[in-house]
Amino acid sequence: MNPIAMMQAAGRIKIFQEQHPKALAFIRSVSEGDIREGSVIEVKVITPEGKESVSNIKVTKDDMETFKLFKNSSSGN
Repeated sequence: MNPIAMMQAAGRIKIFQEQHPKALAFIRSVSEGDIREGSVIEVKVITPEGKESVSNIKVTKDDMETFKLFKNSSSGN
């Protein structure tokens, strides 16, 4: 990712944090022990018209390494 795109992404993440503090608090909470190998993460989207889309993943050992990298890279925030 180029530096300009990284700065834009950081700005968008900050806006998301300001607009949705409960979402990030939830993510922080579950990332401190609730998510482990074998856990299932599910995401559900409901459009304003009521259409629902659901997807999930079963967390693997590799996923845990990725989550650890994300957590370590954002620990300065």
